[in-house]
Amino acid sequence: MTDKVYNVLFICTHNSARSIIAEGLMNLLGAPRFRAFSAGSHPAGEVQPLALRVLAERQVPTDGFRSKDWQEFAAPGAPALDFVFTVCDKAAGEVCPVWPGQPMTAHWGVPDPAAAQGDEVKRLRAFEDAAITLKRRIELMLALPLASLDSLSLQGALRDIGRR
Repeated sequence: MTDKVYNVLFICTHNSARSIIAEGLMNLLGAPRFRAFSAGSHPAGEVQPLALRVLAERQVPTDGFRSKDWQEFAAPGAPALDFVFTVCDKAAGEVCPVWPGQPMTAHWGVPDPAAAQGDEVKRLRAFEDAAITLKRRIELMLALPLASLDSLSLQGALRDIGRR
């Protein structure tokens, strides 16, 4: 078994909900083989409280999350990334920085729970739905035999996960 730790970056425009949820879930489910981060192209500057709530309900530690700019991960000294996933359609269409490590990329679009309308119950349900979708996709990724897949097969498998 390899000791390699894979670095994963989840990107969303505001880095306040979906990418934060994905980061937390990957760090919980993928440890110790995966280390996740999140960032945004236009960070909101704050994390949605309902995103932290759905993470806490799944026993994901919620300390230390912050909304940050994706340029942090393109700067000298940033971790070499193995995978970069966009989790919102807007970020997927933007020109991304050049990432260190020449990572595999895929789009795993999820509806924006922060845009949900209605009372707190309806809004919470939107965040839970996003968490369920992201958790399922992360579990599918974690089940891939990364060491035995060639890069073309792996790229295709990662893109297919985003369609589920």
